[in-house]
Amino acid sequence: MNLRNATKTTVSTSGGLPKMEENRTQWNLLFKIGGIVALLAVFIFRKNIGSELNGIFHIGPEVMPTTAIEWFTLLDDSPFLGLVFLDIFDLVNNFLVGVMLLALFGVLHKTNYGAMVYASVLGLVGIILSFASNQAFALLNLSKLYFNTTSEEQRLILLAAGEALLAINNPGIAFQGTAMYLSHFFIVSACLISSIIMLRNPIFSKLNARSGIIANLCLLSYFIPTIFFPSLSAIPIILAAPFILAAPFILV
Repeated sequence: MNLRNATKTTVSTSGGLPKMEENRTQWNLLFKIGGIVALLAVFIFRKNIGSELNGIFHIGPEVMPTTAIEWFTLLDDSPFLGLVFLDIFDLVNNFLVGVMLLALFGVLHKTNYGAMVYASVLGLVGIILSFASNQAFALLNLSKLYFNTTSEEQRLILLAAGEALLAINNPGIAFQGTAMYLSHFFIVSACLISSIIMLRNPIFSKLNARSGIIANLCLLSYFIPTIFFPSLSAIPIILAAPFILAAPFILV
C-alpha cells in the first residue's frame, strides 16, 4: 500500500517538472522582453518627442497649432509630423511601459502580491485612458475629410467636430486635458509602487529602486498639482522642472 502511494507520488512529481520548466521559460522570456521595452521606452519612444523635435532640432511648426483648422492644416501638410505633435509616440511609450509593468509583476508579485496587483491595475487603467483620450488618428481622419470636401457647410461641421475632440486633449495648449493628466498620474503611480517593492527584492539593486522612487516622485510633483490646479501648467518652471529633475533617474 505504501509502495503504491510512493509510486503515484513519484510519477505525479516527475510529470509536473516539465510544466514547471515550461512556465519558468515563459516567465524568463517575458523578463527579457520587459528589459528590452524599458530601454526602447527611454531611448527611442519617449514621451513628448514633438517638443524635442521642435525645441532642439527646430522641426515642425514655429507655433504649435491650437485650433482645429490649424491642426487640420498641419496634418494635411505633413501627416507624420502632425501625428508626432499630437503625441502618437506617447501611446507607443505607454504600451511599452505596460509590458514593463507586466514583467515587473512577474518578478515582484512574490515580494508583495497585493501591492503589485494594485500597481498593475493602476498602470492598465492609465494606459487605457491614454489611448481613449488621444485624438491623433481621429483628427487625421477629420483633416482628410475637411480638405476632400467642397461643401462649406460640411467643412463647418468637421471643424466643430475637431474642436470637440481638442476639448478632450489638445497638445497645443498648456493644459492638454484632464484625461491625459490622469492617465499619466496612474501610470507614474504604478511605477512608483513597483519601485518601492523593488527595495525589498534582492534581484534589483538599491540604486535602481531608489532611482525609480525619486524619478516617479518628481513626475508626481507635476501631475498632482496640474490635475487640481490646471492654471499651474502654464508656468514654465513648473512645467519643465519635474521632468528635468526626473530625467537622469529615469535613465538609471
